[in-house]
Amino acid sequence: MKIKRSVQTLVLSLTLAAAAAFAAAKPVTDDFLTDTIRSKLASDTIVKGGAIEVEVHDGAVVLRGKVEEEKQKDKAEKLTKKINGVKSVKNEIVLSHP
Repeated sequence: MKIKRSVQTLVLSLTLAAAAAFAAAKPVTDDFLTDTIRSKLASDTIVKGGAIEVEVHDGAVVLRGKVEEEKQKDKAEKLTKKINGVKSVKNEIVLSHP
């Protein structure tokens, strides 16, 4: 039983390593980054990304739009920087004052 479990663990580890290697080798397009960033921003409970425009050129991201609070602006930038394939982030988001 121990051998079977060890073999299963080894196979799972190799499969995950191969998948990670394949994903890392696959080039990330600007369209993919744009979609991924928009999705992350829209689903974040702090950012609520509806009013943020995302522009990507060769992995360089520009964020534009209006938010109500500074923490939304900061969180949008942090989320964007964490996405694999993003080379730089220029945050041009401004605060809207009601």
